[in-house]
Amino acid sequence: MKTLLTTMSLSSTLVLILLSLQSISSLEAHKGGFSVEIIHRDSSKSPLHRPTETQFQRVANAVDRSINRANRFNQNTPRTNITQDDGGYLLSYSVGTPPFQIYGIADTGSPIIWLQCKPCKPCYNQTSPIFEPSKSSTYRTLSYSSRICKLVEGTTKDGDNCEYHAAYGDGSESHGDLSEEILTLDSTNGSSIQFPRTVIGCGRRNTGSYDRNSSGIVGLGRGPVSLISQLGSSIGGKFSYCFAPTSNTSSRLNFGDAAVVSGKGTVSTPIISRGPVFYYLTLEAFSVGNKRIKLGSSSSESDGEGNIIIDSGTTLTFLRDDDYSKLESAVAHEVKLKRVKGPYKQLSLCFESSFHDLKAPVITAHFRGADVKLNAVNTFLEVAERVVCFAFSSSNGAIFGNMAQMNLLVGYDLEKKRVSFKPTDCTNQ
Repeated sequence: MKTLLTTMSLSSTLVLILLSLQSISSLEAHKGGFSVEIIHRDSSKSPLHRPTETQFQRVANAVDRSINRANRFNQNTPRTNITQDDGGYLLSYSVGTPPFQIYGIADTGSPIIWLQCKPCKPCYNQTSPIFEPSKSSTYRTLSYSSRICKLVEGTTKDGDNCEYHAAYGDGSESHGDLSEEILTLDSTNGSSIQFPRTVIGCGRRNTGSYDRNSSGIVGLGRGPVSLISQLGSSIGGKFSYCFAPTSNTSSRLNFGDAAVVSGKGTVSTPIISRGPVFYYLTLEAFSVGNKRIKLGSSSSESDGEGNIIIDSGTTLTFLRDDDYSKLESAVAHEVKLKRVKGPYKQLSLCFESSFHDLKAPVITAHFRGADVKLNAVNTFLEVAERVVCFAFSSSNGAIFGNMAQMNLLVGYDLEKKRVSFKPTDCTNQ
């Protein structure tokens, strides 16, 4: 499947300006920006929470999701690389009039807001309520001749309607109406912010492996119909998040002036423009203790520019095979514990220890212009009783996952084209 989005033309840019202007009036009372709560998918507050699962079963599921997601990112053909069970953090929002609550996966690797809609045939077995557009007075489908429809690659004509088609690396597919609907976010100060005429994908024919309890996704990626692009100038192209290291502590997603990352300890690195969806950064090296490991370049990035995706929807961090091998060797040299075989072949460096007894080396990720220190909470995972594993893995591509981003305030400034990091206790945000 082709990626959902294509490069914007001048006329497309004008459409985006109109979409952004629609949001500005809703934000006038929030000129200082605003924040919303995001919760880990394994939190007891989450509709995806399964109380019978053990801690180690949740780890196993996170590892599986990360591997599947990395495999999708490595497809040679551009795709929308997201399925319903990939993400780690959920955003509660509402669509329609009257408002209908949705839990969507907050995902920087997705370019669209997508949810399953009634009637759908076939539908995946979603146990949470499904949105019924016929019960909303503000829902409208977009015509195939509309300018917004032309922004989305791969759309087809269904009568007069604009139909999107999303296909994923695991064979899952979604077809449905590209539509406009009012979207409501509940800010952490207790007020609600409404965004009229937000473009969403309303899934009518959905097949494949989706999480039964998930309502959909909230695309925070690049591309003209992601949430970030649709908010546009109303948030100054700024958003940030702070992922807490424990699943039962709420995290925050910030927009506009509330998303500015500054002050002592802040470092910034450029966003590299390499495609229509993902945020690419340049990772030059890692340091483990006093040893610096310079990363190689793939043939597609001969100068090393934009060699890693930063992604909120993948748990683990992935490096290309040669780079991972060198980093693993350096970490193994620093950790003075007995090596053991872990339960997952994808996590090849494991030690006999509890997480609390582990004396993990500080690993520094040297992004271009930004040195980011990673502590044990970012780099090691307790996968079984007294077995801890290095939470990095090898792959054909490189992804900086959400575990490596824990206890960092991570800010995206799309006007200045940079990502900033600031060490932060995210449990106290």
